[in-house]
Amino acid sequence: MDLRQMRYVLALAEERSFSKAAERLHMAQPPLSRQIRQIENDLGVPLFIRTARGVDLTEAGKSLLHDVPNILGLSKLAQERAVRAGKGLVGDLHIGIFGSGILNVIPLLIQQFHALRPDVRIRLHSLTKDEQIRALREHRITVGFNRLLPSEDDLAVRLVLREPMFVGLYESHPLASKEEISLSELARQPMILYPNAPLPGLAQYVISAFRHENVELTIAQEVEDVTTCIALVSAKLGLCVTPESGTMLRLSNVVFKPLRSSYLKNIELSCVYRRADDSPVLAAFLDVVKSFSQGRARSKPSKTRS
Repeated sequence: MDLRQMRYVLALAEERSFSKAAERLHMAQPPLSRQIRQIENDLGVPLFIRTARGVDLTEAGKSLLHDVPNILGLSKLAQERAVRAGKGLVGDLHIGIFGSGILNVIPLLIQQFHALRPDVRIRLHSLTKDEQIRALREHRITVGFNRLLPSEDDLAVRLVLREPMFVGLYESHPLASKEEISLSELARQPMILYPNAPLPGLAQYVISAFRHENVELTIAQEVEDVTTCIALVSAKLGLCVTPESGTMLRLSNVVFKPLRSSYLKNIELSCVYRRADDSPVLAAFLDVVKSFSQGRARSKPSKTRS
């Protein structure tokens, strides 16, 4: 018995009249009668007793009526879920995150996406850049966020925004009173760099800036993440260069000043995902990323520092 036949049985069982059931099903009465007889023949038992007043259910009919509404309900639910999944309204979104990105931009994107797709389950995975790339290829995450992502044939990179750079320093440092700090003023200052990861990232970008502007760089510490970096600044073990998102870490005794540099003006935050991934949930999330990026571009036009 297929779902269409179950609907015939349910209509007749509830209406107890061939004419009313046919009207409810938007069909003529003779075809309905033939369908019911065919169902009974296929099952080998009568489902209905024909009476002068209409029909009554046999014991077999009563037993079938106990299950048919549930089956039809499950079928409808399955169809609705399939449609919602096809539109990216349900499913799973696994996001690879990292250090400073989770302090500002990524939570805003997740908040906006969750407001639009509350039934999508969001899972966060703290991963380094190379771990994110592996996780994407192994289908363990849907999308990752990071900086200075390498070009890969199987992965697509989408710019989210460019963050201005800041210097983090302890309050009693002589440079803490300045409105902004030039890269040249960091010459021979003990610098704390992060992350010390296998793939090139912010640390290498900062090193390149010092080299490009012929400023002497003194590396005091190399650490894995922004939290450790700012904590060491608070302990007066050195200064650091961090994107704007890093300034969200308001540790005691730490202040942040805009960095003035001809080379190190800003750093991009991008998302990365599989080019061949046609997931509706991913497409919906990328729409949120695109809208967010365009909104930030309109509200904060880029400025060139000299």
